[in-house]
Amino acid sequence: MSETTLKRRAYQIVEEGRDGDRASRLFDGFILTAIIVSIVGLVLGTVERYGTPAQELFNSIEIVTVGIFTVEWLLRVWCSVEDPSGKYRHPVWGRLRYSVSPMALVDLVAILPFYLILVIPTQDIDFRVLRVVRLVARIIRLSRHSETISVLGRVLHNIRQELFAVVGIIALLLLVVSSLMYFAEHDAQPDKFPSIPAATYWAIITLTTVGYGDTVPITMFGRLLTAIVAVLGIGLIALPAGILGSGFMEETRRYRQDMRSENRCPHCGELLPAD
Repeated sequence: MSETTLKRRAYQIVEEGRDGDRASRLFDGFILTAIIVSIVGLVLGTVERYGTPAQELFNSIEIVTVGIFTVEWLLRVWCSVEDPSGKYRHPVWGRLRYSVSPMALVDLVAILPFYLILVIPTQDIDFRVLRVVRLVARIIRLSRHSETISVLGRVLHNIRQELFAVVGIIALLLLVVSSLMYFAEHDAQPDKFPSIPAATYWAIITLTTVGYGDTVPITMFGRLLTAIVAVLGIGLIALPAGILGSGFMEETRRYRQDMRSENRCPHCGELLPAD
């Protein structure tokens, strides 16, 4: 098998994920399992009550999974020149360009902290920060291999304008009620409402209907404003939930239409026998 044929086959397995390609499905399943195992290891590794043997097991899991992810990243960079779009066709600059693409950077961030720990003195680095970086990057990586997370990403992309509008409304309302509460309560409680940014904390807690009770108004106008904001918060929380729900319904309807147009089962995605 020539190098070009080998690269094309490697690209089909690691990137395209064709239906019916057993090798591609096995690869995705293997990488998905490695990601889940590494996430579980990172999470449980933060529990201090586990003894030394367990910590050694978690370290071994980290070493093995990082090795797998490193080989996967190198394989993706190597075969990226086979991308049908031609963006990465150049054998050098194409691979470099792929290396700085969003998903390639996420893959790199998932393994880079491990190697930083090996080369940087322990007193010069905060391991907690690296753990968070590794954990977040690997959770994001799930979207490449998990259809559920991919659906969520498509839904958020489709309803991004509506979500931005809701976020803008909430931000404007927070600014207004924080300013009103500051002027209502500052003189009565200068320690609890010293500024408008400080009053924003109260506004967020009240709008989300959490109400911790650590910052409460004592003036009549402040209490009236709190009641109004609490009622408004119920409706504001329902807005993004409703938008997200409708987005999922629309994505599900579109997915089933695509499956039917391709003569596939809308539930499992398998090809149906021709009529």
